[in-house]
Amino acid sequence: MGRTGPVVAGESSGSVVRRILLGSQLRRLRDSRGITREAAGYSIRASESKISRMELGRVSFKARDVEDLLTLYGVTDEAEREALLGLAREANLAGWWHSYSDVLPGWFQTYVGLEGAASLIRVYEVQFVHGLLQTEAYAHAVVTRGMGDDAPAVEVERRVALRLERQKALVSESAPRFHAVLDEAALRRPYGDRDVMQGQLRHLIEMSEHPNVTLQVMPFSFGGHAGEGGSFTMLRFPESDLSDIVYLEQLTSALYLDKAEEVAQYEKAMTRLHEDSPDPEESRDLLRGLLQLT
Repeated sequence: MGRTGPVVAGESSGSVVRRILLGSQLRRLRDSRGITREAAGYSIRASESKISRMELGRVSFKARDVEDLLTLYGVTDEAEREALLGLAREANLAGWWHSYSDVLPGWFQTYVGLEGAASLIRVYEVQFVHGLLQTEAYAHAVVTRGMGDDAPAVEVERRVALRLERQKALVSESAPRFHAVLDEAALRRPYGDRDVMQGQLRHLIEMSEHPNVTLQVMPFSFGGHAGEGGSFTMLRFPESDLSDIVYLEQLTSALYLDKAEEVAQYEKAMTRLHEDSPDPEESRDLLRGLLQLT
């Protein structure tokens, strides 16, 4: 897709959030009228599953479909209709990451958009350093290992470039708060040679000094801990009517959890990880100790 001007991390990143917001409002209107998804789908010449995807914010919105649904739901006030149609137009804006669609799975595009729109990002990682904290050399080693040694070099470079582009959000004027808990295993597992690992550890120490970044290390010495279920990410948004989202990445897809009871369980685990891990200054000391051993 063509562009003019530089790619800016965060550009149109709110489009994913706006899709979710619009979808939730359409669902609220439908429920208030007691209209089934099947009936709503029929009104816009679509299936029940299409309505479900729209209400979850997983598809783009056609203005005609939104207009027809608003009419079906009895929304006649022009100001209210225009506000929702404006939200639909904004929701359809392409984010900067769409220029990487050749190497970006569809299920991960949603995450990149949500990540870029979040005001608070909390992560627990056990396999490797989180993507937002990776150096270029370390990211290259991670991507190469994941894709295999026979992966096309151009695709590896594109994936690394995407990761570095995402990182710009952490140092932007509207940077989110970022709180990461890295298991010691992620820091000891080598990706790349000695120089790559040393550079990565130094980068973590440097990033941990940023005012919007909190970095903690869960040491082996603690034993079993609340992260026993594996890596996960929690996203919070400035929009008050959008719930926190838990992101769980798999090999070929991802899960996005927003049900209150499920989010609460991950919130509990994240809180325990924060409480049980050494504080940021002690964690920096652990990183310096690992740097000496590398």
